Amino acid sequence: MAIDETNPAFLEPSGTTSQPELLVSALLHLMSHYTANVGETGACIKLASVIERHLKALGDLPGLAPVLRATCQQLSEQWTTVVERAMPRPESPKFFTRLVTRTSPH
Repeated sequence: MAIDETNPAFLEPSGTTSQPELLVSALLHLMSHYTANVGETGACIKLASVIERHLKALGDLPGLAPVLRATCQQLSEQWTTVVERAMPRPESPKFFTRLVTRTSPH
């Protein structure tokens, strides 16, 4: 499944808040793309982040049905966790490096 990365509706949810149907459509497309590719190439942090932003934008819409808003808010939190887990972990300093860089008690 190809994604049209040039279409701003799929990348930035901020301009589509007046059209929740377009935002939902883009979100469904993104989620399908993520699921189709996760087995082939592993988790795509950028795509997961875009999905999370779309869910957050939907969850923040005041005119949306309460059950849909609550679902989007909950899913946004879950996708935030997906993104955080996929982020590369900073490498902890090696023991020797910590010893060398530690200030002496003089």
